[in-house]
Amino acid sequence: MKSKKELSGWRLKLYEIVFEADTKYGRIFDITLLVCIMVSVLVVMLESVIEIKEQIGDWLIGIEWFFTIIFTLEYALRFYIVLEKRKYVLSFFGLIDLVSVLPTYLGLLLPGAQSLMVIRSIRLLRIFRIFKLARFIGEGQSLALALKASRHKIIVFLITIITSVIITGTLMFLIEGPTHGFSNIPKSIYWAIVTMTTVGYGDIAPQTALGQAIASFIMIMGYGIIAVPTGIVSAEMVQQKQKSKVTTQVCPHCLKDGHDADATFCKYCSGELN
Repeated sequence: MKSKKELSGWRLKLYEIVFEADTKYGRIFDITLLVCIMVSVLVVMLESVIEIKEQIGDWLIGIEWFFTIIFTLEYALRFYIVLEKRKYVLSFFGLIDLVSVLPTYLGLLLPGAQSLMVIRSIRLLRIFRIFKLARFIGEGQSLALALKASRHKIIVFLITIITSVIITGTLMFLIEGPTHGFSNIPKSIYWAIVTMTTVGYGDIAPQTALGQAIASFIMIMGYGIIAVPTGIVSAEMVQQKQKSKVTTQVCPHCLKDGHDADATFCKYCSGELN
């Protein structure tokens, strides 16, 4: 297996700046990149406003091409630096980095493709590395473990909810009927979901006393239902709470972060860390 020691000299320095946020220049690079992403997303939003586009449309297009060139150079730089190029290209951020620059080029051939540039906002997830929020990475891992451990309970809970809305929706169809807006069972189930989640659009409402009584019961039950998933996950998080500290260091082999502060090798691929 290739070692990070193969990255030496200026290439190692570039790797630490581009892929890691533990150094001063690494944070500066990522913060600058974030600002560019936010401004480019803002440009896309402004371009969707017809009045603004008519006044400064040419300027917005110029700014968009400027950021596209920057992001293209950044993608090429990341591709050149990494040891495992295929893993980077197929990784989550590798695909996002690529897709974020394609719409501008596709816009030359396919009208309307530039609207896909909003996907650049997903790259703002890099903020968790930039400010070295290791404690948030640790909490994120704890949440992921809690969700995985409680998935069976959550599935049972969702099945119970689905069964409940089907039963109540069917009852309301029989009680209220098409006369009061409950024209079919799927639409009645839609009303049950909206009511149980306490959204209450108001496009359909029961008119009979029995229907209103059932609606009241569903509303009260909805408040209790909202708290159930939170309680399930919270209980698991208490059990899955991790005590070890993690860093934002990125493995040069699998490009994953969240390693323990004293780790020498990657816990995902066993590759050597910096």
